[in-house]
Amino acid sequence: MDWYQLWEIISLPDNVPIVLLMIMLPFYTWYGLRQAFANDRLIAQLEADPEMAKTHHRKTQPFKKGWPREVHVWPYLLRIEFLATVIVTAILMVWSITLDAPLEEPANPSLTMNPSKAPWYFLGLQEMLVYFDPWIAGVVMPTLIIVGLIAIPYIDENPLGNGYYTYSQRKCAIWTFIFGFIVLWCVMVVIGTLIRGPGWMWFWPGQTWDHNKLVFEVNRDLHEFVGLTGTWAIAAFGTAVLGAFVAVSAWGTHKLLTLTEFNRKILDRMSLTQYLLLQLLMITMISLPAKMIARLVFRVKYVLVTPWFNI
Repeated sequence: MDWYQLWEIISLPDNVPIVLLMIMLPFYTWYGLRQAFANDRLIAQLEADPEMAKTHHRKTQPFKKGWPREVHVWPYLLRIEFLATVIVTAILMVWSITLDAPLEEPANPSLTMNPSKAPWYFLGLQEMLVYFDPWIAGVVMPTLIIVGLIAIPYIDENPLGNGYYTYSQRKCAIWTFIFGFIVLWCVMVVIGTLIRGPGWMWFWPGQTWDHNKLVFEVNRDLHEFVGLTGTWAIAAFGTAVLGAFVAVSAWGTHKLLTLTEFNRKILDRMSLTQYLLLQLLMITMISLPAKMIARLVFRVKYVLVTPWFNI
């Protein structure tokens, strides 16, 4: 096991943000959930004690003994923001002095880097190109990510959890964020940084990046496993499989969203357009790990194959 090479990879100036991401993201996720659970305990106290609810807000911090009931922007918030600005500026100055900028020699068309990687914040897109056609991974899915982020305030009918952390009142939103951003996007960035080596082949951490390594794994389209031939038969089979995946995913998503009475009340407040848009975004999110498993485990290249596009 070549752990020295792993150290060389994570110590590159370009990869320092990935290392910080791997450390800070779990910490702040835990920190936010800790505050959410603390607020949930306070909410339970307020619901059990009507007299206490008359004088307390659903936040734990401002109502500790001896603290003012309202915290003003000046000087409390602005002082914290100023200190945070000073600290971040100092960190960036030390970072820029101690780490060289990841600049390389001028591009040489006769000598291509191997592996040739995008900047770290685009490695998720580059990893998606392994599993989908460029028009899906480079255009459709990024567009749906942006549209989904824009649509969240118009889809979310839950009036609770505004202005304070809460887990019990925001389970769906929290788990959607954890699955969509942390599990999918950030994990793909880490895979593209630490695991994808020469030829964009899969190297586990500690394995030597061998530029002469040859892999003879053959990816096949799904219809080849059942021996179908003919353009229309192949397209019909792929459409049926894709339709079945969408139906099962929609059914599973609906079951997850209606596990509790609280979630069912939220869904009842949604219009049909809101619900369909929510299902579209959730199914698109599920399709990424499903296609990754199909490619990495079962060596399936495409599910739906047509003369015009492939999925």
